[in-house]
Amino acid sequence: MSSTLEIEARDVIKIVLQFCKENSLHQTFQTLQSECQVSLNTVDSLETFIADINSGRWDAILPQVAQLKLPRKKLEDLYEQIVLEMIELRELDTARAILRQTQAMGVMKQEQPERYLRLEHLLVRTYFDPHEWDSEQSGMMCMFASLMIVIEPMDYNLCRKCNVRFLLTIQYYGSLCKLVALASIFSVQNFRYTAYQDSTKEKRRAQIAQALAAEVSVVPPSRLMALIGQALKWQQHQGLLPPGTQFDLFRGTAAMKQDVDDMYPTTLGHTIKFGTKSHAECARFSPDGQFLVSCSVDGFIEVWDHISGKLKKDLQYQADETFMMHDDAVLCVDFSRDSEMLASGSQDGKIKVWRIRTGQCLRRLERAHSQGVTSLVFSRDGSQILSTSFDSTARIHGLKSGKLLKEFRGHTSYVNDAIFTNDGGRVITASSDCTVKVWDVKTSDCLQTFKPPPPLRGGDASVNAVHLFPKNTDHIIVCNRTSSIYLMTLQGQVVKSFSSGKREGGDFVAACVSPKGEWIYCVGEDRNIYCFSYQSGKLEHLMKVHEKDVIGVTHHPHRNLVATYSEDSTMKLWKP
Repeated sequence: MSSTLEIEARDVIKIVLQFCKENSLHQTFQTLQSECQVSLNTVDSLETFIADINSGRWDAILPQVAQLKLPRKKLEDLYEQIVLEMIELRELDTARAILRQTQAMGVMKQEQPERYLRLEHLLVRTYFDPHEWDSEQSGMMCMFASLMIVIEPMDYNLCRKCNVRFLLTIQYYGSLCKLVALASIFSVQNFRYTAYQDSTKEKRRAQIAQALAAEVSVVPPSRLMALIGQALKWQQHQGLLPPGTQFDLFRGTAAMKQDVDDMYPTTLGHTIKFGTKSHAECARFSPDGQFLVSCSVDGFIEVWDHISGKLKKDLQYQADETFMMHDDAVLCVDFSRDSEMLASGSQDGKIKVWRIRTGQCLRRLERAHSQGVTSLVFSRDGSQILSTSFDSTARIHGLKSGKLLKEFRGHTSYVNDAIFTNDGGRVITASSDCTVKVWDVKTSDCLQTFKPPPPLRGGDASVNAVHLFPKNTDHIIVCNRTSSIYLMTLQGQVVKSFSSGKREGGDFVAACVSPKGEWIYCVGEDRNIYCFSYQSGKLEHLMKVHEKDVIGVTHHPHRNLVATYSEDSTMKLWKP
């Protein structure tokens, strides 16, 4: 037995139609109903609808009927009844408008002229008697009437269609010439003259109410909002949405609160465990703060809910246990600026680009590098990807074409990291050859090469990472394998340094910066996280974060939340 629910497209349109109706979007309602050929045909209360017809509350019925798709015959019966009752009440303007301006009565005029003319005749009479004389006789009926009926010439053919003979004379009223019919009616077959068709007004109302009730249905109000609310409650119940979170329905994301002040982490929030033979090689938060993605040595790329510490099962592909993955270890990931795309690079030199919400692979760069891809970053407009590799190069790839656009050669060892400058005109690379290089994107020329200060013990140190500094994007944070981390200009001058003071056993392996640049976080080979204050330049907090070697650290884009990942097969989320 299939567990899949099938939903009719017509039902979805009806829900949208109900939303339009309830929010007085009348033009949208009519257009959608006409284009889709789907009728809503609902009323708020069937009992009230029937009661209003039986009581003749036509001011309540007419607006409802205007939004219903009813069979023509039933609509004609309804409008005829309303016209008759308006004539009886001497509301002649209302009766005339319904008779002459509604589409249903226009069709009646063409296809049932006798019925239509009867209403026109009643409309121009000076009195109305619903119980007027009636005859069932089938033979000849003589009725001599001296009725002066002023009719337009166009209605003459209509009169001829009826089984009535008129003596026509022409009278002149000033400059207007009209046909004046002296109605001397000589014979009519089976002629009825009772206003409500051989019945009473109340019985005709009841018949019409019964007929229309069969055409309409009742559904609960606000179905669209109710269904969305139920879906969100289910997601919260499953732990996919935190309780009390404002939800961006259009984007399918929860609105993220932004922390006012940068604060360093002191408390473990969640521990995410990988398989015993696996660990995360890289992790990144999406720019909108909704996703935390990890990539592992077993080739899997997983998307996490950082609030619950669990896999995001509201992503259908993860709920179905169909994950984004590579054939080899995945060493790096990065998000596009709009958080819609994810790029991943693997040990075998391949790059894949994914749509995060569907898990669909949008682009494969099979020969992005000849060796493992060590870092990735999207260009500002999301059209290009900058990558680095163990093959000592940095490259820019076109996302649409999949082609290599630029290559930056000059490092003599692994290139570990690369970033674009804020204006996108330059690329900054960090290498195991202990240098940082600045490149011109257009020409691929190297504009600057410099080394950060060496370690206290002497010698040179591999540069592991570079980050733009939020407070001044002309400055960069440079992390090399020493016990100090540096704020530097693009010309290689040290603006500020932050040191743990350790001569041995405390070299930094990775770093990140808080969103406002108030804190610089480093993870060391001693398995500690070091929290440096930009303002004081001092180490303000130190704590152990893992049991085995720490691989990296990443910061949430606008919350005081830091993720660390390690060879101990865990990723930990830290908060103040």
